Amino acid sequence: MAKNAIITCAVTGGIHTPTMSPHLPITPQQIADEAVAAAAAGASIIHLHARDPETGKPVHEPDHFMRFLPIIKQRCDAVVNISTGGG
Repeated sequence: MAKNAIITCAVTGGIHTPTMSPHLPITPQQIADEAVAAAAAGASIIHLHARDPETGKPVHEPDHFMRFLPIIKQRCDAVVNISTGGG
């Protein structure tokens, strides 16, 4: 019997910074590109945190999210789940 699954991908991590991984997307374009790639690979839900493009640290101001959300919505139909991090 086949079982269905919903795949969620958190491409930006939660509290990670570029010193933890050189693969962490931090610019709006990098975040959008990785989110779209995750959707193309089968993720139905994309969980995202905004990043300061200079430092890579998590930020919570809405204008940071608006730099990548419209790009993602134009390029794929995945459910986008945003949050401001762990703390």
